[in-house]
Amino acid sequence: MKGDYQDLVDEISALLGAPATLENRDFRLIAFGAHDSDDDLAMDPVRTRSILTRQSTADVRSWFEAFGIARATGPVRIPAAPDAGVFRGRICLPVRYRGIVQGYVWLLDQEPGKPGPGPAALDAAMEVAQRIGVLLAEEAKAGADLSREFLAVLTAGRGWQQDMAVAALRAALGPGGDGLHAAVCVTPWPGEAPASVPGAAAVCVVPRRGGGEPGGATGPGAGTRVGPGPEAAGEPALAVLLRLRSTDALAPALAAAARLLPRAAEATGTGGKGAAATATGGKGTGGKGAAATATGGKGTGGKGAAAKATGGSAGATAVTTATATATARGVTAGVADPVRGLADLPAAWEQAVAAARAAAAQPRFGPVAQWSAIGPYRMLATLAADPVDDPAARTLLAPAHRELARTAEVFLDCAGQAGRAAAALGIHRQTLYYRLARVEQLTGLDLDEGEDRLLLHMALKAARLT
Repeated sequence: MKGDYQDLVDEISALLGAPATLENRDFRLIAFGAHDSDDDLAMDPVRTRSILTRQSTADVRSWFEAFGIARATGPVRIPAAPDAGVFRGRICLPVRYRGIVQGYVWLLDQEPGKPGPGPAALDAAMEVAQRIGVLLAEEAKAGADLSREFLAVLTAGRGWQQDMAVAALRAALGPGGDGLHAAVCVTPWPGEAPASVPGAAAVCVVPRRGGGEPGGATGPGAGTRVGPGPEAAGEPALAVLLRLRSTDALAPALAAAARLLPRAAEATGTGGKGAAATATGGKGTGGKGAAATATGGKGTGGKGAAAKATGGSAGATAVTTATATATARGVTAGVADPVRGLADLPAAWEQAVAAARAAAAQPRFGPVAQWSAIGPYRMLATLAADPVDDPAARTLLAPAHRELARTAEVFLDCAGQAGRAAAALGIHRQTLYYRLARVEQLTGLDLDEGEDRLLLHMALKAARLT
């Protein structure tokens, strides 16, 4: 489907002689044409941010919608507005299906005094936009219509019930059901599933399961459960089934997860919508200058901002800030290994959940973690699907011994090398030996014994997931 959109966008670019971009009705980027112009004004802050972060801010959306694009049935010309970060005028082609707007195709208008696309070329481009509208509507309808079947596959017990659920989803997907897919988990996810996710075959919200406390501490001994996975913390999760073209190309799944994180963070964050918008360059930065703030760094909307954004650093900063905000609010995502067909979909979902839990337990995995990259957490997530209460580690994991638990974990992470562990902890070696002796007293384990080390290391890591 992604390739279909790209082909149609390229067709419009050729018809009108200008690079086009396609966004859905939520102003999230789907495809964009190649840009090889040396004109600095062509890559203004708004366009740069849309391409680099694959979305526009709430202020940018409101500004453009004020020109009536959501109601328009034909091309809309929008003048330049440097104060809003729009250095060149735009031509907007509304993408509609049966009267309902599905998205927008954007092109840079010609400079004042130069002839722009003629009526015949614009009419031809609108015909292509209608074809895009059909694809977007079909994609949204398919994802929404299959939510029940998709959820049944993810929640059915093993055995004949799961087999029947898989068969029902395969029948609903048709020939596409035998293709290559990746499962994505975003958790916690408040509210309903999004109306559409580009490239998704199906989307659903997996309801709460189990007890536990959402979010919380950051390591063993913190006294609060960690890892907001739906299995561990009883939090709802968004499940997305993404179509793939190759087992070596997980980029669509990773991009979808990254785009969904800010949405979940905005809804779950204690700072409210303004705080989330600040991270992504939206309403929290205030006024029309927000378009420049997100990409220009200083919110001036001037050429310096555009140049800074074009260099990529500001766009990268916006993405980093958005994902950092998601992480701070306990929102993570996991991406499973690709599967062909649907028989292995339940196992793929467990992989995605485990990866999301690992991302919450270990910030080094980032807010979006791949199952293939979480190392020992692949096994630990399976072992820790239910709360682990090993008697040897029970006392050590109590809140009163938080520092001892951290010391033991760092020591074991350093393969029992006292020098490395002491340096990592920033303490003297003798202090380390004293703490390790206390750990042995509390657990009854001998840290000179390999199996005792293994047991304690597993218990400490599992505590991050439960």
